[in-house]
Amino acid sequence: MELWIPVTLAAASFQTARFMLQKTLSTTRLSAAGATFARFLYSAPFVLIALAIYLFATGKSLPPLGPAFWGFAAVGGLTQILATVFVVMLFKQRNFAVGITFKKTEVIQTALVGWVVLGEGVSLPAFLAILIGLIAVLILSKTPEITGPWWRQLTSRGPLLGLGSGVLFAISGVTYRGASLQLDLAAPERAGITLAAVVTMQMIAMAIWLTWREPTEIRAVWAARRTAVWIGLTSMAGSFCWFTAFTLQNAAYVNALGQIEMVLSLLATVLFFREKVSMRELFGMALLGLSILVLIAVI
Repeated sequence: MELWIPVTLAAASFQTARFMLQKTLSTTRLSAAGATFARFLYSAPFVLIALAIYLFATGKSLPPLGPAFWGFAAVGGLTQILATVFVVMLFKQRNFAVGITFKKTEVIQTALVGWVVLGEGVSLPAFLAILIGLIAVLILSKTPEITGPWWRQLTSRGPLLGLGSGVLFAISGVTYRGASLQLDLAAPERAGITLAAVVTMQMIAMAIWLTWREPTEIRAVWAARRTAVWIGLTSMAGSFCWFTAFTLQNAAYVNALGQIEMVLSLLATVLFFREKVSMRELFGMALLGLSILVLIAVI
């Protein structure tokens, strides 16, 4: 078994746990931006300490980090912040499993972003897989509180947040891969250095934003530290696994395998949050899963 496969499965597991914690905090104690900031505030120190310990123990130093590295890292960090905010806001619109499913349209969108950013072509079978995924999204976009034609349902708040988070996560995945490949190091070292640079920028950027726009949220994040620290730890573990996987394999393959998160989120919905999933939602998620399987087979 290639290393990127178990690493990706671990990343999906950590990410599901982190989103469960963020959903809990965002619906009880924190705003969407506050729950997002908690992720970076309580992960950046651990990432930096771990990197410092590794460099000290191995006697190594940081390699030169050029403009291309910082450019890719900055774009990836910004799009990931926005995507995470969208997902947390989405949790207040739809249930947990459907929210994650909308977010996971990033798998389909990663193929398109990779074609635009990295020049990777999309074959006809892959395009057909994308169409299957689009049908699944249309099914999932139908909300009971909105009546009328399908385009009105698709442009409602929930679907727009989900689709927006998907394309933003797709951009972040591709640009994180671009940043890590600027470093001529072993895969774990690339992942660790890239993660440390990105999460530090994200923590600083979110702190500045909240100080300006939502100053009370900073105190709220600190008050929620007993729960929020676990967001940071699961985020650190998950992010390191994602970054390592992106270094080892094409982002489209990594995100495709990461669809296992759909199954994990469905289990969380039923067993933890005690939410109901309708047959239509199950069918939509199954159809989206089918599109991902087809995409895996042809890319």
